[in-house]
Amino acid sequence: MGLLSHQLTWQQAGESDDKLREFFMPALVDLGASVIIQDLERNYLFVTNLPQAWSSGLGDKPSDKSLFGDEIAEKLRVLKDGITRHGQKSHLEITVNSEEIFEFRVQAVALTSGAIHLVTTIVDRSEERHRERLLRALLREVSHRSKNLLAIIQSIALQTARYSVTLDMFLNKFRGRLYSLSQSQDLITDSSWRGAYFFELVQQQTEKYLPENAHLVRVSGDNVLLTPNASLHLGLALHELIVNAVSHGSLIKNGRAVAVTCNKVQANGQDSLEVRWDEGLAPQGRFGDAAEEDNLKAHFGSTVLERVVPASVNGKARYVISKDRISYSLVFPIENMTD
Repeated sequence: MGLLSHQLTWQQAGESDDKLREFFMPALVDLGASVIIQDLERNYLFVTNLPQAWSSGLGDKPSDKSLFGDEIAEKLRVLKDGITRHGQKSHLEITVNSEEIFEFRVQAVALTSGAIHLVTTIVDRSEERHRERLLRALLREVSHRSKNLLAIIQSIALQTARYSVTLDMFLNKFRGRLYSLSQSQDLITDSSWRGAYFFELVQQQTEKYLPENAHLVRVSGDNVLLTPNASLHLGLALHELIVNAVSHGSLIKNGRAVAVTCNKVQANGQDSLEVRWDEGLAPQGRFGDAAEEDNLKAHFGSTVLERVVPASVNGKARYVISKDRISYSLVFPIENMTD
């Protein structure tokens, strides 16, 4: 057995360097690494597995300039000028054709004879850097969406507090609205942030309050893919409407299904969506005079339905509580929605 140098390298005595080099080549190719060995005068002694971008420059007497061109050669010269003693090392990254990124790692290695050589390893970092750029973009997107979500929560908290007489009333309403947001957010996340389909949004927002009476909400129309913003705010509107329907008791007592529709329409000369909630009231659930209806609207989340939601989707809403029915309509522009 013999130690080739004071580096951590071992070789069976009697094994030829040529034979071992045959094993090094496949290993380097598999790692995607290129190796260049030079003496301190920068004379090339060994080159293997050059990236395709530079392999055509490999001639009888290669040099940094002939292989990589003037610009890269100058960068390598500055880098290598600072590496003269054993163990010194440095690196730089080179971008080729705006997409390929290669890392040049240069280190000084002393052989047993004491001679210093420069060993340059070239590694393709293109895929790794692409993943890093993608991750940074995703993190920025998550940060942006998180800020939007926090702004929505802040708005809900303020509106809920404004129309809550007691702390218990505030907590009850606020928790329900947060739950609504979380449910809508689950759909958005499951779709890789594309949004939520209308039918699924209605089902998700209503099934908690009608676990054994899901048939009391009938959905029809166009099952469009809503944007994330529209999904969150329309989910809030649906939450308010179903909570109102359950709280005044008429929905389950009269057994009449609520009609929920979504249709593509033309409004103000642009493609839009019209979402409607139509709830018929049984005699025992009917309301009295206009003053009573206005009082009920104040407690039935009208601020969320008539102001917060339409403003957030650049739309218009109409919320009507009459003696025999409750209806809500929301019309807003289509933004990158598909069937």
